[in-house]
This record gives sequence, C-alpha cells and structure tokens, in this order.
Amino acid sequence: MLDIKLLREESERVKKAIAAKNADPKLVDEFGKLDAEWRALTAELDGLRAEQKKISKERNKEQGTRNKEEIKKLEGELRALEEKRDAVWQKIPNLPSEDTPVGKDETTNKVIRVVGEPRDFSAKGGSASGGKPKNHFELGEALGLIDIETAAKVSGARFAYLKGGAVELGLALVHYAFAILTNPNVVRSSAEGTVPGYNGKPFVPVAPPLMMRAEVMQKMARLEPKEERYHIPSDDLYLIGSAEHTLGPLHMDETIPEKDLPLRYVAFTPSFRREAGSYGKDTRGILRLHQFDKIEMESFTTPEQGETEQNFFVAMQEYLMWSLELPYRVVICSTGDQGDPDARHLDLETWFPGESKYRETHSADYMTDYQARRLNTKVKRSKTSAKGGSASGGEFIHMNDATVFAIGRTVAAIFENYQTKEGKIEVPRVLQRYVGKKVIE
Repeated sequence: MLDIKLLREESERVKKAIAAKNADPKLVDEFGKLDAEWRALTAELDGLRAEQKKISKERNKEQGTRNKEEIKKLEGELRALEEKRDAVWQKIPNLPSEDTPVGKDETTNKVIRVVGEPRDFSAKGGSASGGKPKNHFELGEALGLIDIETAAKVSGARFAYLKGGAVELGLALVHYAFAILTNPNVVRSSAEGTVPGYNGKPFVPVAPPLMMRAEVMQKMARLEPKEERYHIPSDDLYLIGSAEHTLGPLHMDETIPEKDLPLRYVAFTPSFRREAGSYGKDTRGILRLHQFDKIEMESFTTPEQGETEQNFFVAMQEYLMWSLELPYRVVICSTGDQGDPDARHLDLETWFPGESKYRETHSADYMTDYQARRLNTKVKRSKTSAKGGSASGGEFIHMNDATVFAIGRTVAAIFENYQTKEGKIEVPRVLQRYVGKKVIE
C-alpha cells in the first residue's frame, strides 16, 4: 500500500497517477473521507483516555465507569472504521515510475532495445515447411512431444502432456538457470555491468510452498482478481500463480539489517492460473495453460537500490536469453499494462518465427515499498549509512520479482527458433550438456 502521508498530503497527485493505471481516482477521495473520520475519532478517544487518568486520580468511580463504557464503545467504532478505511487503502495501486509510458494498455508499451537477428528460414537449412517456419505446437505434435488432445480428455481445456524431448529441454532450462544464478562470477559480472561496483551476491535457491493463505496473498497484492486464482475451500488456501507469491512473504514482519541486503532468492515451482479473462486467446499450444512451470527471482533491497536491482534482474534475464541465442527485445510497460503493486514493469519479448512476432516470455516488476508496507518488512539502517535513515529501523524495504524462465514458453520459443528443415529441433549449445543430445527428433 501507499505511504499514508502521501495520500494525505498529495491526494491530487495520487489521483492523477492511479487514473493512468486505469484505477478509479474516487478511491483516494473515499480513503480521505474515512481517514478524516478515523483521525477525528482517534483524537476523541485520546481525550477520553487522558480524562480517564485524571478521573482515576480523583477516585470518582461513577464518572470513571461512564467514561470506560464510552471508551469501549468508541474503540469498537474505531476498529470498524479502520477496517473500512484500510480496505479502501489496499485497493489503491502503486504509483508508476517517472519513466513509465502513460497509456491505456499493452499497445502503448515502449521498446527499449532489440537484441539478436531472427533466423532466415528461407535460406539453406530452413524449416520443414519450405522456408515457412512452423508453430511450436505443430512441431511438438508431429514429434510426439506435445499432447493437448489427451490432456483435454483428462483435465479439460488449457492443459497439456509434455513428453520426451520437451520435458528434457524444460529440465535442462531449470538446471542451467540454477547453475547461472548461483554462480558468483556470472552474477558479479552482470551486477558490474548494471552499475560499476554494484553488489554481485548470488541467489539463494528456495523450494517455497505452492499454497498460501488469502490474507497473505492479499498482503502481496496478488489475490485480486480472485477469478484468476485456484481456491481450495476445505482449507481456505489459494494455489500460487507464480513463485514470487510465497517468496515475497519470506520476511513478513521482519526487520532486516542493512548489511545483509540485498537478499536474493530463486525458486522453481509449478504455477496455477485460471486464465479467466483469456477466452479465445492462445487456445493451441502451451503458451497459456492453467498449470505451468516457472523459475522466479525475488529480492529485498534498500530503497535507493531498488531500481538498480530491477535493471540487474533484467541483465540476468538478458544474459540467459543471449546465451540461448534467442532473439528478443526489452520493453517498458505502460501505465495501463502494469499490475497494481508495480511502480516499474519491464518485459522481455522473444521472437516466435512460427507467428512472425514477439511474445512476452519474461517480466520484471519493481514494487518499491508497496508490498513491504503491507507485509511489514523493514530495513534496520546502520549508523554509518551513507543515505541516512533511522539506525533503529522503521524504513520499509523495497522489493523486486522477475521471471528467470517460464518453462513452457521458453521451450516453445526454442522449438520455433531451432527447428530444422527435417522437422527436428536442435538443442541450444548451452543446454546440450544437460539434455545429453544435440538434436531432438
């Protein structure tokens, strides 16, 4: 959630900013009204409590009893009012960064850079379809690697059986990603390339829970829209839509010493999304499934390092994509294409020759202190901190999360970019040691 001081003192700025994210500015007015009532009632209660101390000294039992009853009544009213105010407060999204393009949706995103040249399939050694590259699902079905039809009979739409080389490629991506992200030399090099001297601490592997409580997912600002989530009513738990959902609360209600930052984690998990708003989109293939595997990064930093950390995350993403020799571009998402917790959202989009277009395969979300404020995750500043701050703590930490690999989408990208004229799939060089072969056929 946003800093309450910002909402109280700069409400017009907040209204303008959240309107650009397609949120209702009236939320700010509603919060302001409830907050004013809350402050007035708090002041009244403080007065009664001060009076109660005076009455106790005077030993006036009758007046003291009346005063206590009034205090108890107002405390109940204050709790109810605070719940109403906080419910509105939590609906107000984070403010976009200054460099975020203003626009209604993904059509207003801005390309920052394009890396790699798409392969010329009309040249010698092109695809199996006479120079016209095939879609990943055509290749996968022909090689017996993707089975959508049987999965539909067993589980319904938007599920898939992956077999043989598709599974081997997916597992190879997992092994390769963890080898890179835990390698001090590679991580240090990417950090140095982001900002000279930037902290190159490697990532700590984590196996997080796949289910979480509603109230904790709400603190992560990822519960809504609920129709996108899979819910287990018997236990009132939600299946995660990505590993960051349970990585983010790893330090809930903690104060972390500044000297320990940044804290960086990486996790590989299944992910579950109902895709309720995507009817008719990507119905063929493995780009938009209800269940998919994903590797995710999460980090906790000081406020002044937050945006640099996001750029470092993108540098790690780019290293991995460059080493796979997949053409991609980096995009900064507009206000209308950001999630509510995001202040700055970057995507990597990979070239899919079977569709002749770039498709999103990675995201990198910088939340500033929006999630940390809800999770109550703080930094305890050192006395010698160059940026100041209280040495006793109290400053909220800044959080980032980002995709390492969405396994299905990356496998699909490899299928399309590495297809041969015989209809086989070449294995990227960096994955061959993990797959144990150079070609999947």
